[in-house]
Amino acid sequence: LKQVFHKDKTFRPKRKFEPGTQRFELHKRAQASLNSGVDLKAAVQLPSGEDQNDWVAVHVVDFFNRINLIYGTICEFCTERTCPVMSGGPKYEYRWQDDLKYKKPTALPAPQYMNLLMDWIEVQINNEDIFPTRVGKYKGGVL
Repeated sequence: LKQVFHKDKTFRPKRKFEPGTQRFELHKRAQASLNSGVDLKAAVQLPSGEDQNDWVAVHVVDFFNRINLIYGTICEFCTERTCPVMSGGPKYEYRWQDDLKYKKPTALPAPQYMNLLMDWIEVQINNEDIFPTRVGKYKGGVL
């Protein structure tokens, strides 16, 4: 299990919401509804009186944390040798393009693709212009 949580791997620690904040309360509400066996449609429904952008942000961060954990459990089995292509089965191949280092869609081994993807998502989540940490402070309808 030590290898799964090794800092050099794609796994990253969970992004947390500060206790006492409205986002923390929204996160607790989302967790309670998802863990209670409730209908998923009802679980993700915007609570009355809450900001839609804040509610979506909580779920995006939670989804990122869950994907991160799942990938962390398999990354030791998916190496550049065992997973030389990032694919979605035999019909689909994912290629990386970031307009910085990879200006054109580029085939990469799955672990390298996932590292780039998780880094990119983390940058987006930590961008205050996209995901401000203060509730209700979205600029210009971003998100």
